[in-house]
Amino acid sequence: MCKREQRYVGAQLTFSFERQRIILEENDVTRGLVGRYVETYAYADGRLDVRWKGHSLPYRVFDKDQRVTHAAITENKRLSDVLAYIKERQEQRPEPKVKTNSEKNGYKPRGQKPGRNRDFINGPAVIARRQQAQSRFDAAE
Repeated sequence: MCKREQRYVGAQLTFSFERQRIILEENDVTRGLVGRYVETYAYADGRLDVRWKGHSLPYRVFDKDQRVTHAAITENKRLSDVLAYIKERQEQRPEPKVKTNSEKNGYKPRGQKPGRNRDFINGPAVIARRQQAQSRFDAAE
């Protein structure tokens, strides 16, 4: 079971996927993919597969939300104090909430408006007018 989507490949053989930049490795197949769509398969266990016409493509991932890890602190003897301070500050800060374009622009849904394909016969205003007309018809008899 996986989630399958199509993504547009830019001029630098890159595309975005879940706040990460996917960079396709340059080879004979990927050189011709600029301006085309590739299929991404996101599996439940976190794996990602990028394919074009059934061929699995090699790629690298650039994470936009980079965080300092414990391994980076222990590997850098000279920078360990600074990296520990940065990691502590990052842990105090909450995870960034990614807003949709609608949220950024302040869009608020106002409910459904009647359109060409809406059901007018069962609308409350139409029912009230129908009952009023029926009562006038019954009174005339």
